[in-house]
Amino acid sequence: MRTSLHIDEFLKLSETHPILDVRTPAEFEQGHIVGALNLPLFTNEERVIVGTIYKKEGKQPAILKGLEIVGPKLHEYVKAAIQLNKSATFLVHCWRGGMRSSSMAWFLETYGFKCITLKGGYKSYRKHVLDSFNEQKKIIILGGKTGTGKTLVLQELQNLNEQIIDLEKIARHKGSSFGSLGEKAQTSQEQFENELSFQLSKITPQKKCWFENESRSIGKNIIPAGLWEQMRNAIVLSLNLPLEERINYLAKEYGTFSKEELIAATERIGKRLGGQHVKRAIEALQVGDYKTAFEICLVYYDKTYHYGEEKREKEKVIHYTFEKMDLTRIAKTIKDHDC
Repeated sequence: MRTSLHIDEFLKLSETHPILDVRTPAEFEQGHIVGALNLPLFTNEERVIVGTIYKKEGKQPAILKGLEIVGPKLHEYVKAAIQLNKSATFLVHCWRGGMRSSSMAWFLETYGFKCITLKGGYKSYRKHVLDSFNEQKKIIILGGKTGTGKTLVLQELQNLNEQIIDLEKIARHKGSSFGSLGEKAQTSQEQFENELSFQLSKITPQKKCWFENESRSIGKNIIPAGLWEQMRNAIVLSLNLPLEERINYLAKEYGTFSKEELIAATERIGKRLGGQHVKRAIEALQVGDYKTAFEICLVYYDKTYHYGEEKREKEKVIHYTFEKMDLTRIAKTIKDHDC
């Protein structure tokens, strides 16, 4: 008799056995379990056909149509499984843990594989993901104005064996008008949540975990409510660096991108920056004077940072001032702050 597991047990086994997501490519792209492989029972179009028949004619005609579609492809599923499998055991799921996963599991078991299905399917996984954002973590926020190298300091903290969650890396966006430069296309909100939950699952709740100070929106991705509330209530260690240090960092960080990309990013904050400031920044970019351009843009970003900081409880914001962007020194100094 085939084994069917609840989500926690299913995910535990996924550390040693591959997950097969048998939903359509469109469903998989919208969101999937981190690390899962897509072996769709139906194409996007075929699922629409079967679903339409189910609604209009009922379950049995839909099953017959499904068998008609799937029958000629059975050998393809087995061949694909042979190429994917390393352990002779598959973890199989569909949307609700119904016919698609049980059918695929039966096909593969007929060949000789062992299959374990997920109770409640991907739907139960999504509940698990959303619930995970309400689990309490010992969060510390790494703050500081734009150009203080917060992401690099976060990475340095990780090198010092501190727990971190790099939200910008997960979101594939640096969280500003310039944030999409050099990044891959962002995933759906659903997949952002799945990947974030996966990273959070690696965190020991009793130990502090560092997050960079972010707006709730990182590009098109939004930090889930439960986690966002914890971040807003956490202690903030805010880095202060001289303006010249920040400008030099930004010029180095973004100076490799084309003038056209930098101008487009500057224009996106045009209304907030003001017409004259935008004009001056673009003129500076056109002649390759990146330092002047970023100094002008920092007027807007500094105002935004001050506004966000003022909305926090004052006693929860602790400032650290450094004269140079010495990442190791900064990380070592703030690492042992008693929170």
